[in-house]
Amino acid sequence: MPPTSKWQTPVFRMKAIATGLLVLAAVLYAIATALEARHPAWGYVASFAEAAMVGAIADWFAVTALFRHPLGLPIPHTAIIPRNKARIGRKLSDFIVTHFLATPQVLAKIQALDPGGRIADWLRHPDNAKAVGQHAGGIARFGVSALRDERVQAFIQSTVTRRLRKVDLAPLCGQALEVLTSQGRHQAMLDEVLIELDRMMQNEETQAMVARAITAEVRTLRYLGLGSMVGGWSAKKVVGGICALIAEVAADPNHPLRERFDVYVAEFVNRLKYDDHYRLEIERIFSQLLDHPATSAYLRTLWRDLIDWLQTDLESDASTIRRRITELVQNFGESLAADRAMHDWINEQLMAAAPALVERYRTQIGHYISDRVEQWESRELVAQMEQSVGKDLQFIRINGTLVGGLVGLLLHALTQAFAG
Repeated sequence: MPPTSKWQTPVFRMKAIATGLLVLAAVLYAIATALEARHPAWGYVASFAEAAMVGAIADWFAVTALFRHPLGLPIPHTAIIPRNKARIGRKLSDFIVTHFLATPQVLAKIQALDPGGRIADWLRHPDNAKAVGQHAGGIARFGVSALRDERVQAFIQSTVTRRLRKVDLAPLCGQALEVLTSQGRHQAMLDEVLIELDRMMQNEETQAMVARAITAEVRTLRYLGLGSMVGGWSAKKVVGGICALIAEVAADPNHPLRERFDVYVAEFVNRLKYDDHYRLEIERIFSQLLDHPATSAYLRTLWRDLIDWLQTDLESDASTIRRRITELVQNFGESLAADRAMHDWINEQLMAAAPALVERYRTQIGHYISDRVEQWESRELVAQMEQSVGKDLQFIRINGTLVGGLVGLLLHALTQAFAG
């Protein structure tokens, strides 16, 4: 738990110890001076205490002068840090930019880190993959909740509709069909249609429907009571003929009907791509479809169902979406870990991109550091620095007190020796 006041900080405690030694030296000096005439040993004590006070006061002045004016007096060359914070910021900036952000150092650090391997190891760890899934699920849940808002739905619908109206649908469909029909793919589609048609014609219900239709058309025979018989016989003949034709077309790759189908598809694709009449007609039909109230109602219902499903899944502890994201992340990490070539590619890309990024942002980082230090309020800057190094600086005062006292004691002893 952090200290609740400055009186409980380590810096304050060290200040109290250093000041206490100074007071102790002063008391000891007063006692030794008063008793010096009674015994020569008190002279040594007085010299020790006197020099200790001088050392303590001198080092107190030196330490205090770093952060503020001693005793509030504007003595020259004091309050060094607040007065020179702009220069300190520039020097700190230059030091970091030169020794930490130089291109060779950055490249060496990237190379030593092996980013490709670290990314793979991180991603394939189950806890990390689960964390990615949880975060992605949280973001998705927030997005889904936002999509429920009527204003958002109206904006998306109007934007999508406006974009769809700008799509030149006919040439796009023509190009899509051209791709689908390349290398005879449309013939494979025709084969599937023929197979399905043959299956449908062999169905008894279909044959009965054909018979009823023929019976209804042959009115004269129906009046004679022969309608059902003729209809059934005709239906079998029609079905048999259609099935025979389907088998014939299916068995012959060069059948005339296939050739006619090729020509029809090619003409249709050409019209979609180049016929203005087709283009305008398709635009008209598409526009009517977009404007129809049933289309809007259907899209709104579809949108609400999608949002409901997404929200229900994302709010569930056993969310399918989160589980799939976790699996994908972990599988990607496993694949990346097993692929050394991909490791090398990632590292190479980072090594290739790093110099330009370092050169681009190094100066900006340096300016940011210097500007931030210069704009720092003096009291805040002093407080932060004093909390960082103030405890150690108080040892200077303590050492000054003790070393000064020992020097004073030595000098007194040498004086007495030479005097004797």
